[in-house]
Amino acid sequence: MADLSPHPDPWASYKDPTRARAATEEVHELAARYGEKLTFMEVCGTHTMQIERHGIRRLMPKNVRLVSGPGCPVCVSGRGLIDAAIHLADRTGVRLATFGDLVRVPGHRGSLERARAAGASVQVVYSPLDALALAEAHPADEICFVAIGFETTAPAVAATAESALERGVPNFFILPACKTMPPPMRALLAHPDLALDGFICPGHVSVITGLDLYRPLVRDFAAACVIAGFEALDVLESVAALIRQKLDDRAAVEIQYKRAVRAEGNPAAREIVARVFEPADAWWRGLGVIPASGLAFREAYRSLDALEHFDVRIPPEHVGDACRCGDVLTGVIEPEECKLFAGICTPDDPFGPCMVSSEGACAARLRYHNLSVAS
Repeated sequence: MADLSPHPDPWASYKDPTRARAATEEVHELAARYGEKLTFMEVCGTHTMQIERHGIRRLMPKNVRLVSGPGCPVCVSGRGLIDAAIHLADRTGVRLATFGDLVRVPGHRGSLERARAAGASVQVVYSPLDALALAEAHPADEICFVAIGFETTAPAVAATAESALERGVPNFFILPACKTMPPPMRALLAHPDLALDGFICPGHVSVITGLDLYRPLVRDFAAACVIAGFEALDVLESVAALIRQKLDDRAAVEIQYKRAVRAEGNPAAREIVARVFEPADAWWRGLGVIPASGLAFREAYRSLDALEHFDVRIPPEHVGDACRCGDVLTGVIEPEECKLFAGICTPDDPFGPCMVSSEGACAARLRYHNLSVAS
């Protein structure tokens, strides 16, 4: 077993400590039988938080490494997106609506939070429909919603776009910035500095997509895939399932999160996304531009596109940043290996998005590992 001496009861934070201990023991037994090193990546911010909160990395045997991937849509989005959003918010008569996590993310010239303090109109909303309601309540203003998220968020954005056209709301616009998960997972499997054996697959995304999302990864890379729920015990059971696949010398897509995920996913949600959006190239922090990894409006919905309506372009990313959030998001380094971590970059004064987001790997590591902040 792992060295748990500083933590006499490492399962105390679990809802069912007995099952958690049994799952941990199973992981160790299976890993000992396998013998060789294994690296599994989670690509969901909620999983990242649970892994840190419950000390799951510490519970792993020495030959099993868990690394965090690009599972946070705020973290993987570029500074150019923030710059474009600030440019819109600075315009007279424009109100920018966005999710709360995005407000503090630094762009090349500051954050939306600082822009708001300087007089820009930035309003936090909890859903795309809240932004549409804001447009209806303020017909004299142009409302721009920053649509950021993965397959989980895209159906709600698509439904809001359809509703905006059906209801004839002329002052509502969307800055499209949703991304899709399969392309970056392929890029990570082909990454020269990584040797991934499988994925702890995201539960929320899989509720929408079902199993088909991951089948090409199994076919082309022999990657083990297990769709995990969001309890810490779910993660432990999923790691055990991944090791069993390696022991059996097979690769498959399995569902651990059976209480929520069906093999076929949610066809209705996928259909509405397909009606409104089409695949587009997108920039991912740490991975660069990945073909067909984003979502752009189809012709029938382009009147809602804020980039076209306001004639705004997302500027290119500047390279050479001291922040290594991109390397953290691709599992190349651990958060504390970035020289800014817990010193220049803290949750109170974040330098990069991985320290801003509630699902960011750096914020989670600092919060749950009780590291002291450098003076």
